[in-house]
Amino acid sequence: MADSAYNTPSEYIEHHLSNNAIALSEHNMMVLHLDTAIMAIICGFVSMGLIWLVARKATSGVPSKTQAFVELLFGFIDDQVKSSFNGDRNAFIAPAALTVFVWVLIMNSMDFLPIDIMAKIYGFFGLHYWKNVPTADINTTFALALGVWILMIYFGIKVHGLKGWTKDLFCAPFGPNPLVWPANFIFNIIEYISKPLSHSLRLFGNMYAGEVIFLLIGMLAASGVYGVFFSSLLGAGWAIFHILIVALQAFVFMMLTVVYLSMAHEGH
Repeated sequence: MADSAYNTPSEYIEHHLSNNAIALSEHNMMVLHLDTAIMAIICGFVSMGLIWLVARKATSGVPSKTQAFVELLFGFIDDQVKSSFNGDRNAFIAPAALTVFVWVLIMNSMDFLPIDIMAKIYGFFGLHYWKNVPTADINTTFALALGVWILMIYFGIKVHGLKGWTKDLFCAPFGPNPLVWPANFIFNIIEYISKPLSHSLRLFGNMYAGEVIFLLIGMLAASGVYGVFFSSLLGAGWAIFHILIVALQAFVFMMLTVVYLSMAHEGH
């Protein structure tokens, strides 16, 4: 429910979409989003902890419901990697895909925390600005995409060698003729730059939009009894639909990670 302390809807939305930022240099040239960093780290430990707890209690006999669910998840991710990864599979790709999926899924799921209730809890501890959803911050999604981009370059050089990777950079896709080397190089550089941008912006855009919609629905509650009723109704409906978005965006981000690493192994 939207807090009546805000004078305008713009103030309400702006407050909840503002990060708890700490300036690391003069004139705010470098800024740390403390809430994003802490929430992402917490979600990372939660994801690792959940998997560790299940692995610790795993049995070769009749599995528990939790173990069966996790095994189903493992098998699903492994099947996706098998169908999408065309290079020589190694022990890194499937665990990396699983890590990316679970971590992004849990970070996305922070969007289900009630915004106004959480704001009051944070305010009790003196935190007047605190965003719950790390993936609604472009810094998080771009950092994840940049990590995948670095791995893509690493595997490209590892599989093809520095000479082969450089040759692909200058000789594909238009051929090895020296006259088209500049065109090949520009084409490949654009491709390399576009991958982390599209990878990060897709996840960020969907999660940021979802957060804005929750805020807009929450503002209805400030318009009286009917507003509270419709806010609750629309909020429940959007939350149910948002479950699909949260899971789908984690899946898409994971699949793009596998595809990009597969492309690095294949080369041109």
